[in-house]
Amino acid sequence: MQSNGAAPAISVSGLSVGYDEARVLESLDFEIPAGALVGVAGPNGSGKSTLLKTLLGLVSPWRGNVRVFGRSVRDARGLIGYAPQAELVDWDFPVTVADVVMMGRYGRIGLLRYPGSADRAAVAEALAQVRIESLATRQIGELSGGQQRRMLIARALAQEAELILLDEPMVGLDATTQHDLLELFERLRDAGKTLLVATHDLSCVAACFDLTLLLNKRLVAFGSPSDIFTPEILNEAYAEHLLLLPAEGGVYLGHHGHG
Repeated sequence: MQSNGAAPAISVSGLSVGYDEARVLESLDFEIPAGALVGVAGPNGSGKSTLLKTLLGLVSPWRGNVRVFGRSVRDARGLIGYAPQAELVDWDFPVTVADVVMMGRYGRIGLLRYPGSADRAAVAEALAQVRIESLATRQIGELSGGQQRRMLIARALAQEAELILLDEPMVGLDATTQHDLLELFERLRDAGKTLLVATHDLSCVAACFDLTLLLNKRLVAFGSPSDIFTPEILNEAYAEHLLLLPAEGGVYLGHHGHG
C-alpha cells in the first residue's frame, strides 16, 4: 500500500444512500489508501453493491461526500474501472473477448471514432496482464467462469483505471480458479492499482486482502482482516447468518443452512 502522502484512493464521509424511501447505507466514514486490496464483506442486503454503484456515480448519495483520488466521482470517472457480477452480462451476445476489452477505451476515443494503434496496444497489454491474450478472438459465450472474470478486469485495465471495483468476482468458481484470480488481484495491487472487491468469501479476504470493509447497512468495522474477523465483530455483522467455529490459528467461517 502506498503511504507517501498522496490523496487516498477513496475518501468517504457521512455517506448515506438509499432507493426511493428505503435506506441502504447509513453514515459511512472511511479512507482507503492507494495501492490496497480491499474486501467489502457483509450479509445479503448489507449494501455492498450499492456502495460500488455509489463510487461509480450510478447512485447519488442522500447525504455525505465521496472523493476518489482527491476528486469528485464525476471528475475521477476515467480512473475508475468496474467488473459487474457475471450473471448481469449477456454471454450470448456475439462479440469477442477483444471487443469487450476495447469497450474500456470508449471513454477515451468516443463512440463515433475508430480505435487507433494506441487503443489496440492498450487492449493487447490488458489481455496480457490478466493472461488471456490467447483468447482475444474467442466469442465471450465460450469462456469459462474464471476467463469471464479476467476479461472484465482486462476491460477496466484497458480503460487505464487506477481504482478497480469488482462485484462478487469469485461466485461460482472452483477453488483452483479462485486461487488464480486472487493471484491476479495481488499482482495488480503490487503494480499500484487499488482494488475494492465485494465478496461473500471471508476465507479469501482473510488469507489475501490488506483491508476489510465490513458492512451491514452501516460500517460495522474497517481494518485488517486479522483485527476484524473475530467472533464478536462477525456476529455483530452477520447475526444468525454466520456460523463461527473455533479453529487453530483463528476462526472457521461458515453459513447456517449450508452444511
